[in-house]
Amino acid sequence: MNVNAVICTRSREDISPITHATISFFSNLGIRVFLMCNQGSIFSAYETAFKKAEPEPEDLFIFCHDDIEIHEPKEDFVDKLIQETESTDVGFVGPAGTTDLGKDAVWWDREKWRAGKHRGRVFHVHPDQIHPVDTLYGFPGDVVVLDGLFLAARARTISQIGLEKPKYFEGKWDFYDIHYTSKAFLEGFTNKAIDVRIVHHSLGELAGRDSWHKNREAFISNTELPLQIKE
Repeated sequence: MNVNAVICTRSREDISPITHATISFFSNLGIRVFLMCNQGSIFSAYETAFKKAEPEPEDLFIFCHDDIEIHEPKEDFVDKLIQETESTDVGFVGPAGTTDLGKDAVWWDREKWRAGKHRGRVFHVHPDQIHPVDTLYGFPGDVVVLDGLFLAARARTISQIGLEKPKYFEGKWDFYDIHYTSKAFLEGFTNKAIDVRIVHHSLGELAGRDSWHKNREAFISNTELPLQIKE
């Protein structure tokens, strides 16, 4: 089986040190990297890379942001992802998500966080702090949706779910993660927040832009919410 990583970034001529480090991390493990630059949308970038890879059903794909660092032991990283996605019942896996996506479709909703509905953890870099801050959402476990900073799935799952942009989405870069992972959940797959150490050099500011809100409203209009793990 092949392991592939797809990273979107703005310019091949201006790749950040963080992106270079992530590419090196993948490459040193024999992971085939698809660096997608200046793409029309994140949906088309992921779809193009997936088709270009000409995958076999058991091949593994990682879709991740260009501003993350992976702090997993190299000797464990690939084996962990392979094991976590081995079952044909598994959809997507990643570091953080929720068991309860409410009618506002905001997965990190703080009230649900306080109620113990979220799973996983991410280390965030704050501009005014030297060391990453540990954002603990909850224990690892099954979720309905996952955050898109890092997603992994087998090709067989991706082929069934599809990577194309829904026609009702106006924005080209937003809500892809909620769309992909909720679709997997609704089609009977089990998404999982797993124990994988990711440092994210972002605080999620893009959630404030107009295209994020427009795609969120479109998602709400086209999805029966809430989506919940039955306890």
